[in-house]
Amino acid sequence: MGFTDQRFNVNLSILYTELPLLERPAAAAAAGFTAVELWWPWVDSATPEQSELDALKSAIEDAGVQLTGLNFYAGQLPGPDRGALSIPGEESEKFRANLKVAADFAASLGCKALNALYGNRVDGVDPAEQDKLALENLQLAAREADRIGAILLIEALNAPESPKCPIVSAPKAIEIVDAVNAATGLGNAKFLMDLYHLSMNGETVEGLEQIIDTYAAKTGHVQIADNPGRGAPGTGDLPLESLLDRLSKAGYEGYVGLEYKPGDKPSTEAFGWLPAEARAAR
Repeated sequence: MGFTDQRFNVNLSILYTELPLLERPAAAAAAGFTAVELWWPWVDSATPEQSELDALKSAIEDAGVQLTGLNFYAGQLPGPDRGALSIPGEESEKFRANLKVAADFAASLGCKALNALYGNRVDGVDPAEQDKLALENLQLAAREADRIGAILLIEALNAPESPKCPIVSAPKAIEIVDAVNAATGLGNAKFLMDLYHLSMNGETVEGLEQIIDTYAAKTGHVQIADNPGRGAPGTGDLPLESLLDRLSKAGYEGYVGLEYKPGDKPSTEAFGWLPAEARAAR
C-alpha cells in the first residue's frame, strides 16, 4: 500500500497556474500524469464561447490526459465565492445556465464527475430560503449529471477559510447528498472528501479515520493537500499516505485529486514526493 498504489489526478486550477490554461494539460502530461481535473475555468462566464470550450478540449486531448473531474460554475474561485447554486438571483441563474454547458463539455471528454459547490450565506437572506434554492438546483445538477452518466459531487469546505459556507463538515455534506438522492431517486449524488478541508475544520487524525470508515461508501472523489500550508504531501503534518491506505481498505477505488499549492517553486517541482513511475493513473 502507499502512494504508489493510488490513482492520482492533477488539479489544473491550483497547480500549473503559472502557465496559461491551455498549456497546463501538456505540462501535467510532461510530469508523467495521465489524469487531470478542473474547477470551472471561466470564472467570469457560466456560458463561454464555443471556441473557448473547443480550445480547452483540444488542449486536453492533444496532451493525452483524461479529464476526470470538473466543477460547475462556482463564481469567483479562487476568490471570495464558494459556489453559486444557493445564491438567489443572478448567480443562481448563471449556475442553471451553466448546467448543460458544463455537462456537455464533460461528456465530450469522457469526464464522469461534476462538482457543485454550495455557495456562501448571503447577508439579509433567510438561510432556509437559500437551502430550498440549493436543493432545487442540486436536483437539476444531479439530473444533468445523470444524463451523461456522471456522478454529482457535494464537497465540504472548511470554516476558517470559508466562514460563510454552511457545508463545513462531513456529516453536513452527507446530509445534502442524502437529501438530493432522496429528492431525485437517482442515487448519483456523492461526497467529495477533501482531507485538507476536513483537517482544517479541526478533525484529528482519529477523526479523519472515523470519517473515512463511516463515509467511504458514499464517497465519489477524494482530494488532498497537506496541513498546515495546503502544500504537497510531506510539507505538513497530515499522515496522508496512511489515510489513503485506509480509504483503499474501506473500499474506495476512485481518483485522488492533487489539489495543493506548489509553494514558491514551479508546479513541476512539486511532485517529488511521488515517484515518476507512479504518476500515470492505473
